[in-house]
Amino acid sequence: MRVTASAVSLNVDDVPASSEFLQKHFGFREEMAADGFSSLKRDDAAMNVIFLRRGLPTLPADFRDVGAAGVLVVFVVDDLAGEDARLRAEGVTITHELTEEPWGERFLQVADPNGVIIQLVEWVTPS
Repeated sequence: MRVTASAVSLNVDDVPASSEFLQKHFGFREEMAADGFSSLKRDDAAMNVIFLRRGLPTLPADFRDVGAAGVLVVFVVDDLAGEDARLRAEGVTITHELTEEPWGERFLQVADPNGVIIQLVEWVTPS
């Protein structure tokens, strides 16, 4: 098998709201879009993020009405404190304050308009 690209697809109620949130606050650009569908990309990201409107008939029947729950979309960044300040200045609500774990993971979380959790991570030397 040869993997040529990767993506995560998330079912949401309001596709344009989630798409605009990633574009405005995280620098993604919309590569493809249609009714109930948006595929977003960053040149420096290892995966695309796809939003699908809940209930689409192209989704498996037992999956159609399930929203993106229990999933973290994680981006590793270089300057977490700087990202924290930038997001706050842009009016984004931080849903989990900047925290450092004993194993060296520093992170914070925000939620998009559909409740999709986006976690920013910076790895540091454990204290």
